[in-house]
Amino acid sequence: MLYHFFEYLQNNFNTPGAGLFQFISFRAALSIIISLIISMVFGGRLIRILQKQQVGEIVRDLGLEGQLQKQGTPTMGGLIILASILIPTLLVADLTNIYIQIMLIATVWLGGIGFLDDYIKVFKKDKKGLAGKFKVIGQIGVGIIVGTMLYCSDDVKLKSKVDDTPTPHIEEVMANAEGGTSNPELWMEQSTSKTTLPFVKNNEFDYAWLVSWMGDEAQDWVWIVFIPIVILIVTSVSNGANMTDGLDGLATGTSGIIGVTLAFLAYVSGNYIFADYLNIMYIPSSGELVVFISAFVGACVGFLWYNSFPAQVFMGDTGSLALGGIIAVFAIAIRKELLIPILCGVFLIENLSVVMQVTYFKYTKKKYGEGRRIFRMAPLHHHFQKLEMHEAKIVSRFWIVGLMLAVITLVTLKIR
Repeated sequence: MLYHFFEYLQNNFNTPGAGLFQFISFRAALSIIISLIISMVFGGRLIRILQKQQVGEIVRDLGLEGQLQKQGTPTMGGLIILASILIPTLLVADLTNIYIQIMLIATVWLGGIGFLDDYIKVFKKDKKGLAGKFKVIGQIGVGIIVGTMLYCSDDVKLKSKVDDTPTPHIEEVMANAEGGTSNPELWMEQSTSKTTLPFVKNNEFDYAWLVSWMGDEAQDWVWIVFIPIVILIVTSVSNGANMTDGLDGLATGTSGIIGVTLAFLAYVSGNYIFADYLNIMYIPSSGELVVFISAFVGACVGFLWYNSFPAQVFMGDTGSLALGGIIAVFAIAIRKELLIPILCGVFLIENLSVVMQVTYFKYTKKKYGEGRRIFRMAPLHHHFQKLEMHEAKIVSRFWIVGLMLAVITLVTLKIR
């Protein structure tokens, strides 16, 4: 809203200072500041409201140290995260931008699913919460919407540099880091079914290859594989974040690290000069996503003010499903979804630990008549708790691993 207001002042009255809002870097900084203020200042008030309404966490006794001390800690703190993302985005982002619209839809949709789950658990006293099939239906729904918009919208454009154009020097890149228009001779528009393939020289992959057996009609039917892939990624990452949300600050801090990485990837993908220098896909208008992800990072950091050990509030599914879904949709929008196994490696290993534990238990029970386990408890963070490692140390080490994975993700821009 403020973006459009100051754009009006700049265009019609040439108001001094209004032009600042045309710069993504300025609005990204403003976005993160507003997000931090909302989460840190108004977060405390929401926690008191949740305490007054007795919206407390119901903790099952799993035999973990300090676990029962968390009984009654306010949950549904994901509302703080949602407010800290949505309000700054609505204020300083370009609301006509297709990518901002997609992220707003995904945030509200997945946050709504998580809110329903928490509401049923807390107010309806049903520990199971929202039935799993309804969660999956909701995730499939947002996947269909996001996939359709990214594949069909005329506002979504992907461009690749013409092979014989020279790569600019770094001095030129830094001198022209923001602003400017793309030289049409340097860029060729590509199919919206393309994405980035890491670690290879020609780092673009077209999902149409998966239906190449259709011959000349492959490009017309690529949506058959593109949309299901979007659904799979959104569902997997949102559930992975939900699985990771088991220790104070674990999911929040990990998501913040991922958010910073995605902000960098979005900036270079949406800026034709950096895209030219790095020889990556140029995605016009995607730079606006930096404003959104800045609010996301601010929300995560601000929520840590209350969620770090010992937590004063838990995000619940309201926050965890939204965080994972936002990360997935964002990565797909900037065509970096194939980097998710690296960037979201913490989410991945948490998910895999559960799958491995359940599969092995069922296999050994069928073969030996007695179920055996790989880990002392799954997800993986509970395994370390069983080893009597302090909760804060587990979280810190998972953050360190997350930082290492973030650096590896960024390195893929040049290592091919």
